[in-house]
Amino acid sequence: MPILPRSALIVMLVVSCLCALLYGSLGTAKAMAVWNWMDIVGEGGTAVMSAIWALLILGSRPRGRVTSLLAGGLAAIMLGAWVDCLDEFFSIPQQQLWDNWLESLLTPGGMLALTAGLYHWRQEQWSLNEHMQKRERLFREHRSFDRITQLANADYLHRQLRMEQARQPDATCALILLDLDQFHRINREHGQREGDRLLQAVSHLLLLNMRPQDLICRYAGDRFAILLPATTAGQAAQIALHLQRALAGLAHHTRTGEHCLRITARSVWGVPGDDLEAFLAGLNARLEDDSPAMAAGLASA
Repeated sequence: MPILPRSALIVMLVVSCLCALLYGSLGTAKAMAVWNWMDIVGEGGTAVMSAIWALLILGSRPRGRVTSLLAGGLAAIMLGAWVDCLDEFFSIPQQQLWDNWLESLLTPGGMLALTAGLYHWRQEQWSLNEHMQKRERLFREHRSFDRITQLANADYLHRQLRMEQARQPDATCALILLDLDQFHRINREHGQREGDRLLQAVSHLLLLNMRPQDLICRYAGDRFAILLPATTAGQAAQIALHLQRALAGLAHHTRTGEHCLRITARSVWGVPGDDLEAFLAGLNARLEDDSPAMAAGLASA
């Protein structure tokens, strides 16, 4: 779990006050007339911003080596800038070398720790990118992700479709829309929290049954969209049927364990043309059709 920023803030304030007390007790206060305001603003601002960055990291990341290196490096840079700033207020006798050691070790040491943290963070990102491969393609936008399923939304899908067509205009990509049958009954009979748990289970199951290059989004409510790059309509039909069978085999137990929920799904698929809005509207219209067919294809004009 993330470290509480309040605790880290208290520690940094205490250490900063101790540094100020050290300079005040061992040094001589300078007259305000000789203060260099440019250095005060620059060094003080660097200290404040470094502290803010350290608190943001501690408040947004779980504990671990990367978090410790990043936050520790920024904290050291903050203290280095702070003691530089204190030099503008206090004069330390030349025979005392401790202030030079503080200035010479804190900032370079903090930069070294920060660099090591960024190196390990880069390795961490490689692992996370592989984990997120089926949830995002070509670009990342955290504001587009759904809180419940951790899948991107319909706007993200629209952008991905346009980017896929622009990136490979001669290649055929396909899209599947998959809708859960009678999902509203689960929310009504077992509650919305249980419905959210089922949506999470469905999203995980679909991810496990997709190819590495595919992208899944939560299109709306209990409706999912799967983008299939370099895929024909016939291949999309086979994939859609496979996903429906996988969902039909899902046995989702409620939180209390008293019920085992089973679901079925309908799906439509097609190959988008130039008019993406009309294509998506056609797919959605097929899903809204009350015909008993479990799957239907849609070819673009």
